[in-house]
Amino acid sequence: MEVIHSLANYKSSKKTVVTIGTFDGVHIGHQKIIEQLVETAKKTNRKSVVLTFFPHPRMVLQKDSSIELINTIDERTALLAKTGLDCLVIHPFNKEFSRLTALNFVREVLVNQLNIATLIIGYDHHFGKNREGNLEQLIEYGHLFNFEIQEIAAQDIDDVAVSSTKIRKALAEKNIKTTNRYLGYPFMLNGSVINGKQLGGKIGFPTANINIKESYKLIPKKGVYIVTSIINNKVVFGMMNIGFRPTVEGKHQTIEVHFFDFNQELYGKNLHIELHYFLRDEQKFDSVNALIVQLKKDKIAALQFIQDNL
Repeated sequence: MEVIHSLANYKSSKKTVVTIGTFDGVHIGHQKIIEQLVETAKKTNRKSVVLTFFPHPRMVLQKDSSIELINTIDERTALLAKTGLDCLVIHPFNKEFSRLTALNFVREVLVNQLNIATLIIGYDHHFGKNREGNLEQLIEYGHLFNFEIQEIAAQDIDDVAVSSTKIRKALAEKNIKTTNRYLGYPFMLNGSVINGKQLGGKIGFPTANINIKESYKLIPKKGVYIVTSIINNKVVFGMMNIGFRPTVEGKHQTIEVHFFDFNQELYGKNLHIELHYFLRDEQKFDSVNALIVQLKKDKIAALQFIQDNL
């Protein structure tokens, strides 16, 4: 898959089949739409293109700093690359772009820039300045500029909306199995290993302290999770704690992973962590010894889950 940053950098004379959206999560609903896109492009010998935006429009138009996305832009790109898509165009969303009228968006972006032959879009899709453009206008513009509209069935659109809502709800309820079922893959965290206080090593449970640089990334609720990572081309199992480490008077939320049967230096490495199961809530223990006892129980429970399920 070709990745192009900014519409201005897109150059191709080949006719395209296009869909537009933020595609946060690239979940099972999105995958169905992209499957339709790729299939249509192959049948008609055209190029399949997804046009997406970053930053998220809400970050720009509503200055919504509290927005939390299921995927970072890098995660979204990696997931879309697995779909068979020919080209992903990531356009920087800004206020100037948001002021394009519906007509100008169709003419300048879809027709002149992307050389569109078919647009795959939902019945409730709105676009252009103040979201003034709708499906009826798109059909008119399709006749005017000679491109076809393929409408995504209302049921499929509902599946997309429902999946996003359900993913967030399931994650908030710490139901990782349901989260992963709606996503079609394990919920992931990606970050670099930074220096921590090395308390874990002193109590026999060394941890990799994960720093996620993207402040907009949706982080699961506090607690202990069973996770996997691939390190040096090998699947490594572990348990991850998200929280404030109340037993040792922690002041800031941390994300720490203890890998089982693993003893390698990880500082500075970028890790891809996949979540599989929620073990328990974060607790404050009366002593460090009580914490150690619980961590040993957690490890036994995690290894049993891994043996039975992974």
